[in-house]
Amino acid sequence: MLEAFQKSFSVDVALSVRSTRNTSYSGALSLRELIEGLGGISFDRGLYRLIQASDVEDWNARVAVAFPEFGERVVCFGFDWLGRVFAVDRERSEHGQPGVVMFEPGTGEALQIPCNIGTFHDEELIEYGDAALASEFHQRWLKNGGSAPRYEQCVGYRKPLFLGGADELSNLVMSDIDVYWHLMGQLIQKAKGLIPGH
Repeated sequence: MLEAFQKSFSVDVALSVRSTRNTSYSGALSLRELIEGLGGISFDRGLYRLIQASDVEDWNARVAVAFPEFGERVVCFGFDWLGRVFAVDRERSEHGQPGVVMFEPGTGEALQIPCNIGTFHDEELIEYGDAALASEFHQRWLKNGGSAPRYEQCVGYRKPLFLGGADELSNLVMSDIDVYWHLMGQLIQKAKGLIPGH
């Protein structure tokens, strides 16, 4: 497990909050193995980061503010440069393991990904990297002078897409990820309150 991922994604030593281990997994990959082995490491100039063990509960709480319907169901394990968070959903199974869900603060949506942790890293991120991580948008951001986000940062939307913001470089800004999620969580909940049936 994770052989394809580790061959395809380069570690950002300067952007990681801990050093990488040469980790190999046999059989089904558990969430604990992933976090203990690679938590705190950044890949491909901040494109994708794995959450360090000491931050998992904080991430679960951030997501619960914006998406309370997921409450105790999910455990977060990673996030991308746009601040989108990836978690396992204990109430959904993919190939005998909990399924992956992506929480998008910019759109206010939670999207089920038909993968478990292993297939998400070894298949989804490699075969559908642009859909999963907006990798082409990331390259445009960097080529136009944007910097790679550190572990505690993301490139967020000035005006979120769910409030009519444009999905363009001019609407992006480097943000503290905790502050960004705090603000987006409140806005998502207010927006849901305005929609009948929510």
